[in-house]
Amino acid sequence: MNNVLLEVRGLTKSFGALLASDDVDLEVREGETHAIIGPNGAGKTTLIGQLAGNLCPDKGCVRFAGEDITALSAPARARKGFARSFQITSIYPEFSALENVMLAVQAHSGSSFRFWSPAREERALQEPARRVLEEVGLGARAGVPAGSLAHGEQRALEIAMALATRPRLMLLDEPVAGMGAEETQRMIEFLSTLKGGKTLILVEHDMDAVFSLADRVSVLVYGRIIATGPPGEIRANPEVRRAYLGEEGAA
Repeated sequence: MNNVLLEVRGLTKSFGALLASDDVDLEVREGETHAIIGPNGAGKTTLIGQLAGNLCPDKGCVRFAGEDITALSAPARARKGFARSFQITSIYPEFSALENVMLAVQAHSGSSFRFWSPAREERALQEPARRVLEEVGLGARAGVPAGSLAHGEQRALEIAMALATRPRLMLLDEPVAGMGAEETQRMIEFLSTLKGGKTLILVEHDMDAVFSLADRVSVLVYGRIIATGPPGEIRANPEVRRAYLGEEGAA
């Protein structure tokens, strides 16, 4: 797990006078679960947007598997093996859970979006979609309209849609946001099954999820990464405890 899959150097992004990303350096290793944490306003969403290709940096470089992808769009990065789940669930509520994942399978295959009625009958789309739904624990909910699923199930569906594209790197933006304790625990248990098999970047406020899942943690404060290391090292870091965990008296 020492091979660097994603390398970021000097990433800088401003919005007027606000410096949202301040000369960010980051390395994510193949097969690693790498968490990015920080207080509200630290620049986490801006950073993940630049990694995914939704935002263009003012300066800096993003390399993926050794290739400079800084100028590539989000769709082009998706074709390279990126997949992103959003802080706000992004699904098609009128389609069933199965149909949502079938759309993701179809998009990954590169086939055109033909008239949906015959497309939904295709076994080449159905079978891999059902397998992914089983993986995330939604096999029994395949026929339910996505808009009728519980919040936690919708988040699981979104991750299923990301997995259906067979990504090499998954960017997960607050996957347990808005979940209750039981839903959160189920999501943590599921994401733990991906460890080692997928490279994951996890942006999350829930520290139980972070410290349960992450191999390494990077702490972002005011647009700058102030520390990176294993969870135990980050917990014990006095600068992190002062800046993020709120322990003013930490030595």
